Amino acid sequence: MNQIKDGWFSEINGDWPGQCFSLEVDKILYNEKSDFQDILVFESKHNGTVLVLDGIIQCTQKDEFSYQEMLTFLPLCSHPNPRKVLIVGGGDGGVAREVVKHPMVEEVVQVEIDEKVVMASKKFLPFMAKGFDSPKVTLHICDGFEFMKNHSEEFDVIITDSSDPIGPAANLFTEHYYGLLKNALKPNGIISCQIGSIWLDLPHMKKTMENCRKHFPVVNYATSSVPSYTDGQLGYMVATLDASIDLKKPVFKFTEKQIEELELRYYNDEIHSASYVWPTFVRKFLR
Repeated sequence: MNQIKDGWFSEINGDWPGQCFSLEVDKILYNEKSDFQDILVFESKHNGTVLVLDGIIQCTQKDEFSYQEMLTFLPLCSHPNPRKVLIVGGGDGGVAREVVKHPMVEEVVQVEIDEKVVMASKKFLPFMAKGFDSPKVTLHICDGFEFMKNHSEEFDVIITDSSDPIGPAANLFTEHYYGLLKNALKPNGIISCQIGSIWLDLPHMKKTMENCRKHFPVVNYATSSVPSYTDGQLGYMVATLDASIDLKKPVFKFTEKQIEELELRYYNDEIHSASYVWPTFVRKFLR
């Protein structure tokens, strides 16, 4: 709450010094400290409902679909048969909402450590939390690390929908975590996770990809536009255990009719391939 002054919320954080992103606040809907983090939900003037964790914007109603769709369909549409999916995190329900749209997905298991995020999202972000209503989804309130230790070669795709590598999410960017993902995947499994903006911390991105490459033979990086995030851009690390898979080429392509019926607003097969094109300075640094 101390980040709201004169009717504006400002995302001020030491991890991106010298800049901030601000939204004009219309109404505070929810503010509580859970066992893991500070949770704030407010109605903004122009971006709809906003979810903030530990002072960092997680999503706004205006543009959340870009992040949810890309994090979800980059791995799902690259897998030849993604029948069973694990979501780690994603307590707002947005990724679950998208995963169940894929016609090949039969079962979705989700593990979220903070039940209060789920409860707040169900009440104040129903346009995202409706993902939990699907009969395909089984939600467990527990630690993702502990869950995966007890599940081996079970999932076709694992999607990690985490906040930035601060606080409870910090361990989701380590080599140990990617080892757990590998063990929980079937032999041709694919993972995806967010790893930040090319404009904020390229060394962190490179280190994260190096951690992942110690367990996955194919690791790539894609981007999408998300205006409500600090630099208006977010990156997704996608990796597979199957060296024959070209992550840049979707093996499943939604028809125009499916795109309309499933209400996809950002993702399509052309965006899929184009999202893996890196600017020159990123290509030089990461390679």
